[in-house]
Amino acid sequence: MTDLTEMMAEHGHKELKSFRDDETGLRGFVGIHDTTLGPAAGGTRRYAFESEEEAIVDVLRLSRAMTYKYAISGINMGGAKAVIWVDDEDQNSEALYRSYGRMVDSFGGRFVTGGDVGTGERELRWVNMETDYVIGLPEQFDHPSEEYHGGGLGVIRAMEACCDLTYDDRDLADLHVAIQGVGEMGASMVHYLSERGAQVTVADPDTETVDALVDEYGVGVVGPEDVYGVDCDVFAPSALGFVVNDETIPELECDIVCGAANNQLDDEERHGTRLHEEGILYAPDYLANSGRTIDDTDLLRKGGYNHERARAMIDAIYDRMLDIGRRAEQEDRPTYAVANEVAEERIEAVGSMRPKVHDVRDPVW
Repeated sequence: MTDLTEMMAEHGHKELKSFRDDETGLRGFVGIHDTTLGPAAGGTRRYAFESEEEAIVDVLRLSRAMTYKYAISGINMGGAKAVIWVDDEDQNSEALYRSYGRMVDSFGGRFVTGGDVGTGERELRWVNMETDYVIGLPEQFDHPSEEYHGGGLGVIRAMEACCDLTYDDRDLADLHVAIQGVGEMGASMVHYLSERGAQVTVADPDTETVDALVDEYGVGVVGPEDVYGVDCDVFAPSALGFVVNDETIPELECDIVCGAANNQLDDEERHGTRLHEEGILYAPDYLANSGRTIDDTDLLRKGGYNHERARAMIDAIYDRMLDIGRRAEQEDRPTYAVANEVAEERIEAVGSMRPKVHDVRDPVW
């Protein structure tokens, strides 16, 4: 039997809520990791987990990463995440998501959610029918163009910093980047990298999407199992997590790992240290992929969304990655450890000034 309290203690969690609605087939979990910086926010993942334990571990690891993502980005929010545990990908109805929306609303603003794997614009609109605590819908933003994507741009800014750290001011146009996964985030990275003249190779089982990217950008293609061994400058994991592990690290033919996926390291300490020892620069995932989070949560700041403000914070991902990389080099420590320390220092500093907050933060749009 899964020992929930032990699992929560291992990840430092404050709250884990299970939910179920037999009428709609809804079941899943919400993890609230820490609310020192503010009320909690995080996306909703819909996925066919093989077991309850797998679903719980996923929500705990993802919500902890959100706490660190907000802390390192200077955002006054706490970390949370939700998973909807389905039997298969076809379990995706309006009734299911509206039931989930009512569950989100029951938090009264202590938990605000957005999209993730399996939960896109259509699903968020269903959730939004039952609660106002939804962020990430297109009409909520004043973006300069349809091509703009804060998440993809943030990864590119982290990648630029990694290149400066590794190659001493090498331009992205000189790079070969292998992207694993070309969903919304991965596809946006293809757009930005191609715009900058980089060579791009992609891998994804969705052949229709891959073919469209080949037609539009002329990207190279490899099979999903072959992407780890691509001879490239940057490997960019941008699908599901845990892909940097004992089996894949020996295959890597890159100098940098910098992508959009959450929880890229199967075991943070072991595999983060292994990359460091191999001389591969790792961009901590919650820093590299924080652009979308920065953009989304700007909706919750006073006066509502301000694109110039959000864009400035996304551009600052470059500076944050540069600082962490330099500190890691000076101290001969893995970048994941330095990034965690920076995030924890901010949480501790804010926590010493005021108690953990549980105030409701109403979205403005």
